[in-house]
Amino acid sequence: MSEGTSSIQTAANGFVAPRRAILDPKDMPRWQKSSAYTEISGFIEQLSSCVENKLISSDYPVSAHIQAVCQLLDTAESWIKLFPPDTTSSQRFGNRSFRRWEEELRAQAPKLLHQMLPEPAQEAVIELVPYLSESFGNATRIDYGSGHELSFVVWLMCLCKLGFLEPADSAAIVLVVFVRYLQLCQQLQRTYNLEPAGSHGVWGLDDYQFLPFYFGSAQLIGTQTTPAMGLDPGLIAEKASEYLYLQGIRFIMEMKKGPFFEHSRQLYDISGVPRWQKVNQGLGKMYQVEVLGKFPVVQHLVFGSLFSMD
Repeated sequence: MSEGTSSIQTAANGFVAPRRAILDPKDMPRWQKSSAYTEISGFIEQLSSCVENKLISSDYPVSAHIQAVCQLLDTAESWIKLFPPDTTSSQRFGNRSFRRWEEELRAQAPKLLHQMLPEPAQEAVIELVPYLSESFGNATRIDYGSGHELSFVVWLMCLCKLGFLEPADSAAIVLVVFVRYLQLCQQLQRTYNLEPAGSHGVWGLDDYQFLPFYFGSAQLIGTQTTPAMGLDPGLIAEKASEYLYLQGIRFIMEMKKGPFFEHSRQLYDISGVPRWQKVNQGLGKMYQVEVLGKFPVVQHLVFGSLFSMD
């Protein structure tokens, strides 16, 4: 985040209801040359670099605005108790109670954002609501994937462009806010048995998330832990509370049965890479190709003035 993004935008900037612009695979070149693509790819790369060799418990600024974002996520998690899983009928593919949780999110999102944002940024709510609403899964398909994760990161970037989150918040965006987001998403996945959205099966990095591994590999740069040690159950039990990468591996081990190399081949192969620096660089390039470069993932993105296809 550059210092130039720190001033609150106002209604004079022309906030608009975001709309889809990637409607066909032929739109992909325009997307990849857009300011939106440049900004989000740079934003994610910068967040990764800001957490190199940092523990979740390291000393970094945690502003009142970071805490406010976490409070919003806490509120969203509290709704899970209001909408427990439906046990009245067999539901092999996702639990329909997730639709009620997601309906609550869409209904409450404008109010939550108005409560969180200062007066100068109130007019931006019209642009922020769609990204927040799409961050936790699809209610129709009852699934979740890297496209929803991307929507959340776009939402965070828009908060930065508004000046609500500032350059000094960079480490906390990952190690406080994103960690809290990941906890909520995993709770939703466990509770409602969300299906993976667009899973590549054994050849995908992970059924649900990508960025915990990218950010988490940056955290491990410069540590005594090697990629080969990243699959060790003892190390995971000891240090997962400090590293996003190990948290991601732990969640997979909890959710999937059988040998790790059979159900998570990509992550298993990563354990053979000699240095975390190389892992991080490789995952950054993979994200460009497998997430930002895939039409099925980015086709649902919407664009306004904060996140523009111009």
